[in-house]
Amino acid sequence: MKKYIYIFKSELMTNLQYIFDIIVGFISYCIMIFIFFNLWKYIYSDPSELINGYSMGQMIWYVIVTEILWMSLGGRQLSKKICNDVRSGNIAYNINKPYNYVGYILFSHMGLFLLKFILLTILGVVLGLIFLGSFPNISILSIVLVLISCLFATIINILLITTIALISFYIEDANPFYWLYSKVILILGTIFPIEFFPVFLQPIFKYSPIYVVSYGPAKLFVDFNWNSCIEIFILQGAYLILSILLSNFIYKKGVRKLNVNGG
Repeated sequence: MKKYIYIFKSELMTNLQYIFDIIVGFISYCIMIFIFFNLWKYIYSDPSELINGYSMGQMIWYVIVTEILWMSLGGRQLSKKICNDVRSGNIAYNINKPYNYVGYILFSHMGLFLLKFILLTILGVVLGLIFLGSFPNISILSIVLVLISCLFATIINILLITTIALISFYIEDANPFYWLYSKVILILGTIFPIEFFPVFLQPIFKYSPIYVVSYGPAKLFVDFNWNSCIEIFILQGAYLILSILLSNFIYKKGVRKLNVNGG
């Protein structure tokens, strides 16, 4: 475990050298929140009005949280890195290293995520207070649980993206599959809560990655209750185990294929 912590620290320290570039990239986040604030302000004729169980303030905070998770992740960058490693053969150099490639990807990318997440969270809270003038009614304990849920959501997301990118062992380029995955998560879990979709689709979304990597943490933040919290953590635990097993299975199958073909 020490080697993975070292990988995490090394990546974190490396990205600290480029913190100004990261901050400049947050301009798009500010623009996104500004657009959604005005959109929902137009839709809600009365700020106290409820649409599908959400007030205007809850909708804005929901988008703030989901966009923090989305923009902190850097999923496209991760997918391209893994696909390039497989296509170029660089992944072969990692096979004999004293660490698992999937573990290396997870901890190195978490080094980038953590830095961006902290900075974006600060920015998101500031923007939320500027636009709405108030913070959701949530306790300190609930905030801690939301942060833990965000951590689980990100780990699951990284592992699922890794699994998708490792399909490059079998096809020329897996990036189009990541593109499809990202758009589903973006539209069905980031921009709109599950409650805004037809009732017959909601049970399907509830057991999909959308629920655990995007919707769940944001829902807990804007409308915390213990039943939802327990349910979300159980599903995140199940998806965490599943994503670990699936990513390692695809990787080991790919390595065997690589060895059979002579590297």
